[in-house]
Amino acid sequence: MKPSDRHAPDGSHSRTTQAVESTSTGNVWVLIAAILGSSLAFIDGTVVNIALPAIQSGLHATSKDLQWVVEAYALSLASLLLVGGSFGDSYGRKMVFLFGTVLFAIGSAWCAFAGSIGGLIAARTVQGIGAAFLVPGSLSLISSAYPPSTRGRAIGTWSGFTAMMGAGGPVLGGWMVEHFSWRSVFVLNLPLAAVVVGITLWRVNESKNEKLDAALDWTGALLASIGLGGITYALIEASEKASGVLVAASVGVIALIAFLIREARCPAPMVPLALFRSHTFAGANLITFFLYSGLGGILYFLPFTLIQIHHYSAAEAGAALLPLILIIFVLSRWTGGLVATYGARAPLTVGSIIVAAGFALLAWPGVGGSYLKTFFAPVVVLGLGMAICVAPLTTSVMNAVPENQSGVASGVNNAISRVAGLLAVAVFGLVLSVLFNKSLDAHLLPLGLSQAMQQQVNEQRALLGAAVNPDARVMEATRESFVLGFRVIVLIASGLALASAISAWLMLDHDRKRRKS
Repeated sequence: MKPSDRHAPDGSHSRTTQAVESTSTGNVWVLIAAILGSSLAFIDGTVVNIALPAIQSGLHATSKDLQWVVEAYALSLASLLLVGGSFGDSYGRKMVFLFGTVLFAIGSAWCAFAGSIGGLIAARTVQGIGAAFLVPGSLSLISSAYPPSTRGRAIGTWSGFTAMMGAGGPVLGGWMVEHFSWRSVFVLNLPLAAVVVGITLWRVNESKNEKLDAALDWTGALLASIGLGGITYALIEASEKASGVLVAASVGVIALIAFLIREARCPAPMVPLALFRSHTFAGANLITFFLYSGLGGILYFLPFTLIQIHHYSAAEAGAALLPLILIIFVLSRWTGGLVATYGARAPLTVGSIIVAAGFALLAWPGVGGSYLKTFFAPVVVLGLGMAICVAPLTTSVMNAVPENQSGVASGVNNAISRVAGLLAVAVFGLVLSVLFNKSLDAHLLPLGLSQAMQQQVNEQRALLGAAVNPDARVMEATRESFVLGFRVIVLIASGLALASAISAWLMLDHDRKRRKS
C-alpha cells in the first residue's frame, strides 16, 4: 500500500483495514484447515500402531503381515508425496488438498470394513495415496498464506496442534480397540475429514505457482515407487525368500539410480536436485532422514513391547505416549520462533542429542515394572528432544526455498521423513527378527523340549512377542528374546539421532557463513 492510501478521505483506509483483517482471518482458517488435515495422517499413524496387536489377533496376521499394513501406507505415501506437492503448485493447493482429504477418507472407510489382511493392506495403500496429496498440501497452504517473518510461528503452531491432535488419537483409539474393535479406529477419520472439507471449501483461497507450465514427472514417480518397493520388500522378506529378495533388492537399487538420473535430466522433476545446492536445505533433509528413521522405527515397535511383553491394555499403551506428544504440543510454538533468533543449527544439534538420550533410555526397561519406573522418563526425554527439533527443522526447510517452490520443498521433506520411517520399520524388523530367533534358540537349548513342543515353538516364531505356549519357561524365553531385540534397535535409533546432531552442527552453518562473506 502506498503512503498516500493510508489516510485517503474517500474511505479507502477503512476498506484497506478491512482487507488486512480479512486476510488475517483467512490465514487463521488456512492454519486450522492445515492442522486438521495433517492430523488425519498423523493420528492415523499413531492409532494404527496401537491397534496392530489387535489386528494381528483379529486377522490372524504374522509379524510380516503387520509390517506390510504399515509399509503399504508408508510406501505409497513416500512415493507420491513429491507428486502431491508438485500437483498443488501446478493445479492449485486447495484443490489438491481437498482431493487428498477425500481419498484418505475413502481409504479409511475401506480399512474399517476390510475382511482380510490382504484387503486391509490394499486399503492402507489407498490411504497412503490420499495422504500423499493431503500432507504436502497442508504445509504449502501455510507457506503461501504467511510471510517469512511469521511463517516460523505459524509452522510451530501447526506442529504443536497436530501433535495435540495426535495425543488424543492413541488414547481414544486404544479405548475404542478395547471396547469396540480395531476397525473403529479407522472410523475416527471420517468425521474429521468431513470438517476439513467443509472449512477448506468455505474459507481457504486457492493458490498455485503460475510460472509452472511443464508436465508432471510421472516417470520419476514410477521409478521411485519401484525403487522403494523393491528395497522394502527385500528387507521385510529377507529371512525367508532368498532368491526373490535378491531380485527385488537389485530392481530397487537400479530403479533408484534411474530415478536420480531422470531427475537430473527432466525439465520438471519431482525432486529438483538444484534445491540441494543449499547447505541448509540439504542438511535439514539429512537431519530429517536420521531423526525420523529412529522415531518411525521405535514408534512402530514400542506398542508391541508395551502390549505383548508388559501386558498393557491398548488404551494404556496409547496413554504411555502422551508425555511425548503433549511436550511437543506445549513447546512447539516457542521452538518455532528459535530459528529467527538463533538460527536452526543450535536447537537442532541440542534437540537431536536429547532425542538420542531418550532412545538410549528405552533400552533400560526389562520385563515387568511400573510405567513410572520404566518408560515414563525415556518418553519425557524423547518428547523434549523432539519438541526442540520439529518446528525448527520444518521451518528451516521451508525458509530455504522460494515461496513458489514451497509445495515441492514440503513434498521432498515429507517424503524423506516417510522414506526414513519406511526403511526403519523394515530394517529394524529384520534386526529384531534375527536377534529374537537367535536368542530364543539359546534360551530353549538347555530346556530339553520335546520334538512336539519344539515344533509348536517354531510354528509361532513369526508372531514374535505374540507367540503363545503352555510352558511358562518358553514364554519367559520369548519375552526375554523380544526385549533383547528391542534393546538393540533402540540403541540403533539412538545412534541415528546422534548422526542427526552431527549433521546439524556441520551443515547448517554454511549458508550463514556464505552470507557474511
